[in-house]
Amino acid sequence: MAKPFDKVVGGKRNIVLLGEAGCGKSEIALNLAVQLAGSGKVHFFDMDQTKPLYRSRDARRALEARGVSFFCQEQYMDAPTLVGGVAESLRDESAFTILDVGGNDTGARMIGGFSRLINGGGTVCLYVVNPYRPWSKDVDAVDGTLSSILRVSHIQKFHIISNPNLGFETTAEEFAAGIEKTRRMLEQYVPVEGACAREEIFDTASGLTDLPLLPLRLYLKYEWND
Repeated sequence: MAKPFDKVVGGKRNIVLLGEAGCGKSEIALNLAVQLAGSGKVHFFDMDQTKPLYRSRDARRALEARGVSFFCQEQYMDAPTLVGGVAESLRDESAFTILDVGGNDTGARMIGGFSRLINGGGTVCLYVVNPYRPWSKDVDAVDGTLSSILRVSHIQKFHIISNPNLGFETTAEEFAAGIEKTRRMLEQYVPVEGACAREEIFDTASGLTDLPLLPLRLYLKYEWND
């Protein structure tokens, strides 16, 4: 039986979401922001500079309607810019701060300058793996992306989160098979410490894993799901 996802966050004020492009970290970040908004002030930073579509800023209004303070900066591939206020928010002990970092090492480089604050103890870094994505098809693929992200971000500690999905129609059985694959690939090297399942299959998925499990409401809109 799944455990509450709070066990992964461990009461930390700041949460950093990392992982390959398309692993689902923006949806996870959005859901964590909504969840935490019920407990206090939340600062949300969309720091994705690696793609122009399907970023957490697309759900900005939904978050602001729940009282979340949302920060992002217009991005240009030939002249990347960094949204201001990150360091101040990470230091703000009266609020939760969530950093939704762009996929791969290009996006992760943007938080390298904040590594002293992120590694200081008040922050938990979640590295999201979707075992159904091509860049996470085997341990070598995961290690390649993870190593490049850690190298440029200077992150010292992270927690592996499995987000096994094949899209909007992912079944509970596919979820369970994805969890098994993630563990088989990685647990001889690092523990898998949590998982996510979309809310439609959450109840069934809860009975298929002993990992802390986060239910996901999908906030981002995709053309192929219209």
